[in-house]
Amino acid sequence: MATFDEVIERRNTNSEKYDFAEEFDGDEQAIPMWVADMDFRAPEEVMEAVSRKANYGIWGYSEAKDDYYQNIISWFDKRHGWKPRQEWILKTPGVIFAISAAVRAFTEPGEAVMIQQPVYHPFAACITENGRKLIDNTLKNHNGRYEIDFAEMDRQLREEKVRLLIFCSPHNPVGRVWSREELLRVAELCLKYRVFLISDEIHCDFTYPGHTHIPFASLSEEIAGNCMVCTAPSKTFNLAGVQVSNIFVPDEERRRKLKRELYLTGYSELNVFALTACQAAYQYGDRWLDELLVYLRGNLSCLRQFLQDRLPLIRLTEPEGTYLVWLDFTDFCRERGMDEAALMQFLLKKAHVWLSPGSGFGENNGCYMRLNMACPRSVLEQALKQLEEAVY
Repeated sequence: MATFDEVIERRNTNSEKYDFAEEFDGDEQAIPMWVADMDFRAPEEVMEAVSRKANYGIWGYSEAKDDYYQNIISWFDKRHGWKPRQEWILKTPGVIFAISAAVRAFTEPGEAVMIQQPVYHPFAACITENGRKLIDNTLKNHNGRYEIDFAEMDRQLREEKVRLLIFCSPHNPVGRVWSREELLRVAELCLKYRVFLISDEIHCDFTYPGHTHIPFASLSEEIAGNCMVCTAPSKTFNLAGVQVSNIFVPDEERRRKLKRELYLTGYSELNVFALTACQAAYQYGDRWLDELLVYLRGNLSCLRQFLQDRLPLIRLTEPEGTYLVWLDFTDFCRERGMDEAALMQFLLKKAHVWLSPGSGFGENNGCYMRLNMACPRSVLEQALKQLEEAVY
């Protein structure tokens, strides 16, 4: 049985989350709850598989055999009721790497690409740094629940001549797990205006009771032909540092274009440890993930209750999925006369808690913070205690 309560010392391991406070304007004394990796060890079977490969001592050019792909397909079949085809899968060192390549493969410089802020900040960079025009179909916040503005999406797709939509499902940072009806409406608009859709589903394995992740390409054969689905074991099994993702591109012509773009980057194959870790995770990680989901539900309950009882000016945006929590500090900032910069300094220097500032996910999110709760409960409780002491 996994021991998620164990506090593991991650400092002095070249951890971006723990060892680069100066480089990222953080605080070495603050509890880091910003970077979206977990403070839990990967499943034992994954560590053993990587260890065996390391001890072998020969790490030459390596490629995946059929069993690599079949373990991935089996995982999505069992966990999400979707059985993709092996030939759809392209391997890349990361989802953002794949998205950036797709922007170049499927659009021309100056063409419009849509995202839905507040959203994972590299999406915007993939668009602007590749010389494309960013269109933001801003999510609407209805009493703490974010929804898609479909009327505005329809107008923007038409008037801005959008060619590509980068969609986040489940959504980081607002925690939405989109319903089938919402997904179908997005898909219909994309088909109507001939907009190709990239669905980032890296958080697909993290949903809470009452919510089910639906892979975008599972909606229909026609919809599958107009999308690519980005997945990775990195969030699910805490493997971000080994750099591996699996990208599903059902349409053969789109797949050919993306493969060519990947070739032009000089990329050809994953490293041997990425292949090993990914295959072992999907082959043996079921029970570990089930235990983790129970633990994360406990962390969420702890956070929710603490805010309700002791910090009512800080509002929880109730997550339907992911281990990331979007916190609304609007009332707190209004009462204290703070802007985002002052709030960030208050959290870092007085509460000694390091969160991700809302402005990083798009404009007009300055009184929001993203908190990563994938840590031992004692660490979460200590962070909340420090925050309470700083407030009062």
